[in-house]
Amino acid sequence: MGQAASASRPRFLKSAAVISPPVAEPGSENPDEVGDDLDESVTGNDYTLNIPDECLACIFHSLSSGDRKRASLVCRRWLRVEGQSRHRLSLNAQTELASVVPRLFLRFDAVTKLALKCDRRSVSIGDDALILISLKCRNLTRFKLRACRELTDDGMSIFAKNCRNLQKFSCGSCSFGAKGMNSLLENCGLLEELSVKRLRGITDGAAAESIGPGKAADSLRVICLKDLYNGQCFGPLIIGAKNLRSLKLFRCSGDWDKMLEVVADRTDGLVEIHLERLQVSDLGLSAIAKCANLEILHLVKTPECTNLGLMAIAEKCRSLRKLHIDGWKTNRISDQGLIAVATYCPNLQELVLIGVNPTHLSLEKLATNCQNLERLALCGSETVGDAEISCIAAKCIALRKLCIKSCPVSDHGIEALAGGCPNLVKVKVKKCRGVTSEGADWLRASRVSLAVNLDAIEPELPDAGIIEQEIGAADTPLMGGRNRDGNARSASFNRLRSFSGRSLVACTFRRWASFGSRSPLLFSVLECLYGTIIGTFKIEFALFTVISFSIFTPRVYVVLPHIQWISCMVSSTVSLIVSCLDSILLEKKNMVREAFRKCKGDFIVEAFQVSCHS
Repeated sequence: MGQAASASRPRFLKSAAVISPPVAEPGSENPDEVGDDLDESVTGNDYTLNIPDECLACIFHSLSSGDRKRASLVCRRWLRVEGQSRHRLSLNAQTELASVVPRLFLRFDAVTKLALKCDRRSVSIGDDALILISLKCRNLTRFKLRACRELTDDGMSIFAKNCRNLQKFSCGSCSFGAKGMNSLLENCGLLEELSVKRLRGITDGAAAESIGPGKAADSLRVICLKDLYNGQCFGPLIIGAKNLRSLKLFRCSGDWDKMLEVVADRTDGLVEIHLERLQVSDLGLSAIAKCANLEILHLVKTPECTNLGLMAIAEKCRSLRKLHIDGWKTNRISDQGLIAVATYCPNLQELVLIGVNPTHLSLEKLATNCQNLERLALCGSETVGDAEISCIAAKCIALRKLCIKSCPVSDHGIEALAGGCPNLVKVKVKKCRGVTSEGADWLRASRVSLAVNLDAIEPELPDAGIIEQEIGAADTPLMGGRNRDGNARSASFNRLRSFSGRSLVACTFRRWASFGSRSPLLFSVLECLYGTIIGTFKIEFALFTVISFSIFTPRVYVVLPHIQWISCMVSSTVSLIVSCLDSILLEKKNMVREAFRKCKGDFIVEAFQVSCHS
């Protein structure tokens, strides 16, 4: 019965093992013929042949990039379907890519999202390769360039004419300039997002050509500018973008107050503004306040912004949902500005304060008025302690995520979270010296559903010099007696090893050699002398260790011989250096050899006598 059933079952494993990519004949290039050859080569039941190409492509879309690559090697049909269904592609844009572009895009003929990234140390592709790619990928909607320094304005102009359906464009560390950017904005009328970082081809100074807006003025939604020395060239583009919703400016030189005033007057749809390390003051913030629909505001390291500018925004931008402030510890934004935010922005959901010092006054106001506050981060605040955390725990009912970093908070403040914030899901504590692992464990045990992430500060190890001083101070009273602790011997030897590993003599020689840089002979002699001294010291240290172990018992050990031996070594080394320097200055080589031989002999004899005498 069982044997008959097993005999009637199809043998899936054996048929799957037989499936392999067949070898194509030299003259066959038609994909249909390849598929027929594949069907004939399969000896078992290949049920994937009944799956349409569209369904197989959907299966490939659910796989990761690595799995897709491995699946494409199963057979030629899978290779063809995987290539035709791949819409996203990232390539290493080195100069060698130009030779394989035709074959590469013959397989991937449906790419709509392309990224070309080159290493900064390598030579990137040029205009010819970019033009060839634009001819093969006319349906591109997203295009990203990274460190393609060989591209020029001419290549970008032709690319923009061939790829007019572009919706998102991003470039970083490229060398084309305003002409190529203007061509892109003029030909790509569907462009929605533009991100530019370190564009090297823009001319500096007053002769810089202005950029934009072109035909993309009606479609642009997001503009992001980073690390631009002459970012003011994009002023016409920002002003002309009628439907602009998100403006992000990072580390762009120039005074942006006047630019923001013009933008606010002509654009009323701004929802998100990021300002990081910009020359912007309260005048610029007052201009931003005209954007009544503003929901997201990031003020990161803008030291000229104060409470006055923040109050102006809070009074007029009452739809604010996310507010990030990095005060850079300038204390120009404090309780006054935060209380205004709490008063006029009741829909606030996310608040991040870095380098700002709020007190319980502003935090209590925020917790009371902003009932929708779900995410709160307090970093580098000197005034946020246990009382402030207890206030947050008692008042912030909707809070779900809390981050505390580098604040004077202790375990008592963390324990207050156990009974407050009923919707709290995650707590992250970093670099708070008062919070211990025991407090975090207690909070986890109190609220099992709460994820507590504690990044405790490890105790700093004291300096090696301090340790040696402490050990020396502890051993001083025992100079006339015996140390019964077995660890004293290892501590003394560790002290000697640490002394032998120092580079005091090397630093001294380098300092002396810098004074006599005009004489290379002096530096050479000093270098040889240093190597000889170190080698001699290692030999003497090994000899003394053997003698000490052979004389002293494991339980009885006297510290005095070590101190005498170290003082003997130091005095001999100093006399050796002084004698050799005098000899070098007098340019008497014979005296150098005699002085060195004499000091070396005295050093060994004295060290050996002290060891044997003890």
